[in-house]
Amino acid sequence: MDANPHVNDPRQHINEEPRNDFFDLMNGFFGMTTLMAVIFFGMVILKFIAS
Repeated sequence: MDANPHVNDPRQHINEEPRNDFFDLMNGFFGMTTLMAVIFFGMVILKFIAS
């Protein structure tokens, strides 16, 4: 049998860091929403100044 005995089992998750995926999702969602709101209100203020 010519199977390689040095292959790592992908089920071991050796290099996986413990993370909270839901927290990462909500952090990204609220971060992007905040950024878009700042850009939106900045453009509204710029429009009122220009007109």
